[in-house]
Amino acid sequence: MEILDEATFSGLRVLMAVADAGSFARAAALLDVSPSAVSRAISRLEARLGVRLFERTTRSVALSEEGLRFQRQVAPLLEGLQQATADATSGASTVRGRLRVDIDPLFAALVLGQGLASFLAAHPGLQLELLRREQPGDLTADGCDLSLRFGQPRASSMVSRKLMQTRIVTVASPTYLRRHGKPETPHDLAQHQCIQFRNPHDGLPFAWEFHRGRKKLVVATSGQLLVNDAATLHSTCLGGAGIAQIIELGAERWLADGKLVEIFPGWSDERFPLYALYPSRRLLPPKTQAFLEFVIGEINRHHGK
Repeated sequence: MEILDEATFSGLRVLMAVADAGSFARAAALLDVSPSAVSRAISRLEARLGVRLFERTTRSVALSEEGLRFQRQVAPLLEGLQQATADATSGASTVRGRLRVDIDPLFAALVLGQGLASFLAAHPGLQLELLRREQPGDLTADGCDLSLRFGQPRASSMVSRKLMQTRIVTVASPTYLRRHGKPETPHDLAQHQCIQFRNPHDGLPFAWEFHRGRKKLVVATSGQLLVNDAATLHSTCLGGAGIAQIIELGAERWLADGKLVEIFPGWSDERFPLYALYPSRRLLPPKTQAFLEFVIGEINRHHGK
């Protein structure tokens, strides 16, 4: 039989209460139980330990010699347990510690930058590490708590939570359109310079799709320029190197001020999702939950919500 079982720990709590209060009755009042319950708990503890902990008379209760020695040994251990429990309870609601996030570089640069300083100031106990990588790594092997990635996640043991969807838009700069004219239909792209974006999984350029309700067109495109990161795709398109397909998130200001022109607004029903991936279905740590709430707030701010 285990000595340190639940009943034993309960008896230790009663032991300390009786030692502090000086009587079973006063200990019962402190613990909000009956005096008989206190007496039974002490008797069970004595039976488990094989020693008499209290000397009882009709008028008083006092620790025996063995009881006093035992109480002195146990008291600091119980205090340590109480402190550890208090620390754990505090940690369950406190944002602190290191948070390592695998994050899409474009999302980090265009969406998170402006509000990050305020988030960190609000959580001074947090150490945030952002790993900006074109391709996600292995969260467990890399010691990451969270991943934020565009696109449908591959099948894995990770928990996936869709945070948003953004439009895929076909755009060009006014400079390019003045030089080469504006295509009227997606099929006209065959006559234009289209900036190709490399698919990281197979190394081939992504196919260009156009969605209108349930209708979908897949159009063959070509061009002199092939890129593999969104920042270069944006900068070269803004510079007039060609037509590009980009996600709307983060490009709102360029569309609003005319630095980029949406070419086929009637064919822009395709959506691209952003997912949060994390390794456990259990309750998220406060630091992870706080960062996710911050991310969602920044997304809503970009969408003007």
